[in-house]
Amino acid sequence: MRHTRFTSTALATATLSLANPAFAQDMCGGFGAGGQWIGGSETASDIATAAGVQEQMALVLGGNEYVALFSVSAPTDVRIEAQGRGAADPQLDVFDASGSIVVSDDDSGGGGAARAETPLDPGTYCVAVRSYDGTPMTSFVRVARTDQEALTAGVDAEPAADEAPDTSSPELLANASCADARPLEGSLADGGLSGVASVNDGGFWSFTLDTDTAVTLRAENADADPVMTIFDAEDNYLQENDDFDGLNAQIDFTNPLTAGDYCIQITAVNDNTLPITTSVVAYDPAEALRVQVNSGEVAPPMDGSFEITDLGALERRMLQDINTTADAQWFKFTMPAGLLLAEAVAVTDGIDTWMVLFDDLGRQVSLNDDYGEGFDSLIAARVSAGTYLLGVKQLEEEGTGPVRMVLEHYVAAP
Repeated sequence: MRHTRFTSTALATATLSLANPAFAQDMCGGFGAGGQWIGGSETASDIATAAGVQEQMALVLGGNEYVALFSVSAPTDVRIEAQGRGAADPQLDVFDASGSIVVSDDDSGGGGAARAETPLDPGTYCVAVRSYDGTPMTSFVRVARTDQEALTAGVDAEPAADEAPDTSSPELLANASCADARPLEGSLADGGLSGVASVNDGGFWSFTLDTDTAVTLRAENADADPVMTIFDAEDNYLQENDDFDGLNAQIDFTNPLTAGDYCIQITAVNDNTLPITTSVVAYDPAEALRVQVNSGEVAPPMDGSFEITDLGALERRMLQDINTTADAQWFKFTMPAGLLLAEAVAVTDGIDTWMVLFDDLGRQVSLNDDYGEGFDSLIAARVSAGTYLLGVKQLEEEGTGPVRMVLEHYVAAP
């Protein structure tokens, strides 16, 4: 793998080679582009010698994929798994150093999870994880030896005779009928329709549209982590969502739904006993954009409609102390071509930071949640000269926390 040297008194080249996804672009025949070492560093990602399983949480948005890098220093029997949250259905492909597929899987982990076990010769490998249907998903990715603990149950696993079924699984509730669904109360003309109940108290709601209408459906209680699925009057599946705004679910029908009857199924990833508020409101493009910008899913327009802190020109290094919340804060800066290194470091314990970088056209450049073994965030990206938008938030739903943000610019050494 080819390394480019960068001049800096603050950061060694060796450190950059581990942190910067740009260094992975030549790995696995190019499939390693944007990848991160599953153990946080190249040394820790040697599965043959790792003391425990290596795992990361992957956020996959809009048809993109997550790429993890790992190696084996000796012939090793390896298990690679991807388990989505809620109703997510991950797929995985494992590539060798030349870019050839070693193994692929979709549902061998059971319940929509992906799982593959295979003997691997010494070398470097890349795991690409994507959503089966292209919808956004959150997934846990684990690489381990086959003698270490598995993440998924596997398709052959059978529950114990005295074990109650997991009614939080959408698959187990898929055959339940909408016939007993309770109607949501209210009207779209007067603020919308809504209802409150736990999954155990009734996981189905119904509503009727008198005319073709663009609507937004929401299921809210982050502690329960709701999953929402909508069906038409003939019980045809239309769409589902797990984590749209934090752990809450939301579905936007920007194209009007046809007039008629509909059924909403609500399940919970975390707790079936907690009340979940389910609502249907008229689709509001401005509100939909606000939610997406606050979550960091899209960049805010630079027309003054969203608060964006202008940091000016990044020549070498900037420091900015902020208090993060669950809503992203946005920062604008310009920089010459080179390597951008951005970090969000928690000042106190218990803060899990998250960062995303967009260019001025709204194209996502890079995203990071946890860097290394901690909960701080780091983005390292090779960029062209221009204007960039950086979003920073914390994954905790409540409260605020002090975070130190660092931006650094590096140029290639002659």
